[in-house]
Amino acid sequence: MLSRHPTSTTLPNLRRAKDLADQRFDQSLDLDDLAAAAGFSKFHFNRAFTKAYGETPMRYVTRRRIERAQDLLRSANLSVTEISILVGYNSLGSFTSRFTALVGASPTEYRRTHREVGARHIPGCFLFLRGVDPAAPACEPATVQPIR
Repeated sequence: MLSRHPTSTTLPNLRRAKDLADQRFDQSLDLDDLAAAAGFSKFHFNRAFTKAYGETPMRYVTRRRIERAQDLLRSANLSVTEISILVGYNSLGSFTSRFTALVGASPTEYRRTHREVGARHIPGCFLFLRGVDPAAPACEPATVQPIR
């Protein structure tokens, strides 16, 4: 009889794959990458991950991307296109449709309703300093405001 819960030997492997998804959600990840991190075939990995975490591995990656996009939409001075690229989407249309389906509002609507009036925002150039886009514009001194 099959157990309904992952075994104690399975969980560390699944956690390794989940950690990889958490660290590299903004990069190209597929089921093969995650299954390899866990040391499972992709079919066994998909079943075990879904049983352990209640969602498929790729749905988990998508959710992590959208959560990060929500954070950036509330706090960063970046365009929706720039945010979609930062969270791992190659297509603005794909990003917008997934975001809208999961959140219930388009990225632009979400930003408009969730930004605090007068809140300080992170200049986009700071986010690009981590090497995402070497062609990103340099920060203008006037755009950087001191933290109080």
